Amino acid sequence: MHAKKALSGVVALSLALALSACSGGRGSEDSADSGDNKGALIGVAMPTKVSERWIADGDAVKADLEKAGYKVDLEYGNNDIPTQVKQVGNMITKGVKVLIIASIDGGSLSDQLEDAHKAGIKVISYDRLLTGSENVDYYVSFDNEKVGVEQGKSLLQGLGVVDKDGKDTGQKGPFNVELFAGSNDDSNAAFFFKGAMSVLQPYIDKKTIVVQSGQTDFNQVTTLRWDPATAKARMQNLIAKSYSGGKTVQGVLSPYDGLSLGIISALTGAGYGQGAKKLPVVTGQDAEVPSLKSILNGQQYSTIFKDTRLLGKQAAVMTNDLLTGKEPEVNDTKTYNNKVKVVPSYLFPPVVVTKDNVQTDVIASGYHTQAELDK
Repeated sequence: MHAKKALSGVVALSLALALSACSGGRGSEDSADSGDNKGALIGVAMPTKVSERWIADGDAVKADLEKAGYKVDLEYGNNDIPTQVKQVGNMITKGVKVLIIASIDGGSLSDQLEDAHKAGIKVISYDRLLTGSENVDYYVSFDNEKVGVEQGKSLLQGLGVVDKDGKDTGQKGPFNVELFAGSNDDSNAAFFFKGAMSVLQPYIDKKTIVVQSGQTDFNQVTTLRWDPATAKARMQNLIAKSYSGGKTVQGVLSPYDGLSLGIISALTGAGYGQGAKKLPVVTGQDAEVPSLKSILNGQQYSTIFKDTRLLGKQAAVMTNDLLTGKEPEVNDTKTYNNKVKVVPSYLFPPVVVTKDNVQTDVIASGYHTQAELDK
């Protein structure tokens, strides 16, 4: 990933100031350079390097923690649960003071979280909620149910069912739509799907939207490990089984850009995007460069921009607060139940991106550069 420009805006400035305080601005009694936690080791566990966003997240978290005066053990689990379990266990053995974990499988680390609790190590669940354990202290993420809501709205807007303000246009359809969800071992996948279906289900009920495959249940539409090849194969199967005799797909709910590209590959392979056979409206998430290019080229319709630099900064601020005796700031204490407890959370809002605002909301922020899009 290219180095990212400094964040702008009030939120980013406030986070930057908070991090600046980590290195002495708060006073010697609670700075990162004081007491037993001077130069403390922080464990950061990320799920994979397959997706460019997780590489960017890992780099951002590490950089912000190091700016605050901490040492960082950053590990990637390669989408392999036993590997991440071992990595987190090793971090505990090394004596980390805080664990920041973006899990592969949210429920696979209960034993390690118990060990961390016994060792007095605080745990911050990063973007993917750790489930089935009371030993999760905080959660930092985007409002993931809201992400799904925005994906559903974007799909309807692309189909012309609602306008840019989300108001019903009176279009009756019917529009043929297929649904995809993320990995069923990632708690976020269920939140995304729940949010999207809260928007889409009323239109399915009144048959404005028709799912020709009949696959509308979360467990029918999940994509293990968020794998693009799996999404592509499923889309190919759906086209073959449910869209013969002149029927065409007009919309696809995709929760992630990597899946979107796999889905679009299956569609173009079946002749969509050629002549009068238009590509469907396809959603996405993460504003990855290949999908931004696809959006600008008129293939993928939309993505969700989540400026993950904000997550990195907030995780660093929370870490410093935990190690200097302060209570970390949260803005949600009701939504994210991990099956054992509601985890205090700090959530950022998502931004819908279409061809109209790639430049103003993504490139202008410095998250990606024009040079990346021009490659």
